[in-house]
Amino acid sequence: MKEQRLNAIRDVLSSTLVTSQDELRRKLRRRGIDVTQATLSRDMHELRLMKGPGGYSLPGSAVNGAQELDDDAPPVLNEMIDSFGLRVRQAMNQVVIVTVMGGAAPVAAAMDRAGWPEVIGTLAGDDTVLVICPDIKRAADVEERIRKMLES
Repeated sequence: MKEQRLNAIRDVLSSTLVTSQDELRRKLRRRGIDVTQATLSRDMHELRLMKGPGGYSLPGSAVNGAQELDDDAPPVLNEMIDSFGLRVRQAMNQVVIVTVMGGAAPVAAAMDRAGWPEVIGTLAGDDTVLVICPDIKRAADVEERIRKMLES
């Protein structure tokens, strides 16, 4: 099943433009391959996909000005928000990020790695990340930054 999925990803990327993981997931679903976002992320990492301004491409294809992703670098926060994030809302000095099922832990880990000074810490469930900030103003700043990532 995994090899079939990887071949389908290769086929999709060689025949069409794909600008987000969610778009790739939908294209795979149309081909009869239902895959979770987490599994798709692992597959994309294994295939060493590159992302440029025009979207994803396979290694060696140098399409869309893509740069090869650093295999050793963990995903950055904006990539995790793009992949898993759905909504964000402030509640006093806290920010709640709603993600797809199973997406909260990778988002929280990426937020912790980002080292934002306005974030004290995070707590992740299955589909919700609680971000704790020292005060209401900094929580508003965090919410705005996450909202911009969700809208881009």
